[in-house]
Amino acid sequence: MSAPKSLFEKVWDAHAVRRLANGQTQLLIGTHLIHEVTSPQAFGMLRDLGLKVLMPHRTFATVDHIVPTDQLVEPYADPLAQAMMDELRRNCAQAGITFFDRASGKQGIVHIVGPEQGITQPGTTIACGDSHTSTHGAFGAIAFGIGTSQVRDVLATQTMALGKLKVRRIEVNGRLRPGVYAKDVILHIIRTLGVNGGTGYAYEYAGSVFDGFSMEERMTVCNMSIEGGARVGYVNPDDTTFAYLQGRPYAPQGAAWDAAVMRWRAFASDPGCRYDDVVRIDAADIAPTVTWGINPGQGISIAENVPDPARASTADEKAGIEEALAYMKLKPGAPIKGTRIDVAFLGSCTNGRLSDFREVAKYLRGRRVAPGVKAIAVPGSQIVALQCEKEGLDKVLTEAGFEWRGAGCSMCLAMNPDKLVGDQLCASSSNRNFKGRQGSVTGRTVLMSPLMVAAAAVTGAVADAREVFAVS
Repeated sequence: MSAPKSLFEKVWDAHAVRRLANGQTQLLIGTHLIHEVTSPQAFGMLRDLGLKVLMPHRTFATVDHIVPTDQLVEPYADPLAQAMMDELRRNCAQAGITFFDRASGKQGIVHIVGPEQGITQPGTTIACGDSHTSTHGAFGAIAFGIGTSQVRDVLATQTMALGKLKVRRIEVNGRLRPGVYAKDVILHIIRTLGVNGGTGYAYEYAGSVFDGFSMEERMTVCNMSIEGGARVGYVNPDDTTFAYLQGRPYAPQGAAWDAAVMRWRAFASDPGCRYDDVVRIDAADIAPTVTWGINPGQGISIAENVPDPARASTADEKAGIEEALAYMKLKPGAPIKGTRIDVAFLGSCTNGRLSDFREVAKYLRGRRVAPGVKAIAVPGSQIVALQCEKEGLDKVLTEAGFEWRGAGCSMCLAMNPDKLVGDQLCASSSNRNFKGRQGSVTGRTVLMSPLMVAAAAVTGAVADAREVFAVS
């Protein structure tokens, strides 16, 4: 009888082509996702080498980073954005790659489109030229972001070279308190383990909290694994996974469905398998969490004060706190609650799904965005937008003072017109708060859950959503 294995080991072994002389593994990539930013150069390299896409049926494309969310008609005002759109269309047509273009009604952020189409499936390897590809691990896949040269390699060979990772199991057990969401869970994990804590690891998320999470909640956590330094984050597939996938366009149908579920279930980590590390977290210890600094690990609960560098234990820690406070224009030891905001952003591949907008709309009815606050809501895909509009969620948001936009990455990053101006401070449901991330070299970002963004929008300041909306 073989020794028990983790899901990571099982998927890795199932896709290993050979061990390379440098110790890495040549790994078959089951599914390749591409978008308009990191693929043009890769296709250009193929043309220069006289190579073709080896397995076009395993590659799927969409456009998300550069598309304007307030201009749906082409040509776009930004000629570079239009050129990138045209290039992706050309490359996909020439290679025979499925492209979820805006005209398809299925366009959106690549990490939302893959799952909602049923392309993302358990027990496979998934690669994409985007760091937040770890999102797809929510389905029990080994999913990782790659660079442009690796996009080229996958297009040409359907394989890539990768060093095997260690596996850390992160268990969150107990019950989350009211007003605490998946975003708070991952911000708490990153705060606890650090932005480099996952270096060299795959994170396996487990425990009663993850067992009870919806697929969209699992995706939120896996999405930000990379922010904690991990290359991969995943949840073992279970009945929740299978219920989500059943009936989706690219999911197996008929008799093939039953066979697929049996195969997928077998990829789950075996009881008694070995982990390189195990971390256990009590769900009751997690509070609504927001960032105060310039990386996702610089987070605190909404009830805490920002750090005082004078209390730092090392010189490096002191310097890091001082740098972050200076950039964020925050006073040492001051409460984060009450910090004035200028912009509120709902969206991104972290929190731009139907459940996110449902939760916000449930509490936002009858409320208004505070004067002077620019608030935008950006669905993660055209399908999410349609679902929201069918339920009237877009009307709740617009009546409250949010702008309802087209699908795209939007204000998560500075590759489209949705950008901060000057030193504006943004309450954001996205995944990164780096310097200049949202388009201004002095723009400031505070990461939080969608409902916390809504609370900040209506009060004009970082606020406790539990108090603002009487969440209980």
